[in-house]
Amino acid sequence: MNYKTKIFRNIDSQSIELINKWKSEGKRIVFTNGCFDILHSGHIKYLSEAAALGDKLVIGLNSDSSVSRLKGSNRPIKSEECRADILAFMAEVDMVVIFDEDTPEALIKRIIPDILVKGGDWKIDEIVGADIVINNGGVVKSLSFLEGFSSTKIINRMMK
Repeated sequence: MNYKTKIFRNIDSQSIELINKWKSEGKRIVFTNGCFDILHSGHIKYLSEAAALGDKLVIGLNSDSSVSRLKGSNRPIKSEECRADILAFMAEVDMVVIFDEDTPEALIKRIIPDILVKGGDWKIDEIVGADIVINNGGVVKSLSFLEGFSSTKIINRMMK
């Protein structure tokens, strides 16, 4: 599969059709989300760990406008196209969905993943969409956190 075919803008009929195909094949869908502005070792470890929990890894990627609202006007450093390309090129990643909202709640409602994950710096009761996944028989996990890695810290260090 060409990595570009893994990238979708918002959840559309084509991406839902693919997710439904995976589900009909008995594949367990893992979903996570983030800005992934400066991809670092913490992200790589986290995404690898997330992918190992199921059969298909779907990433909700905050759009440029969403990142700016969440992180400030000087962000993102990399465009959504660049960030999506990098993520989609990873073998563990099966789909990247760029979304404009501040949270992935609408995506989670459409996808209804089997497993919802976030990094270890998130408590389960803070994870957006946890209630949706749990109410549909799914599992929510907070994965390990690799200390010392943060896109914001890397960017701040670069600005000095």
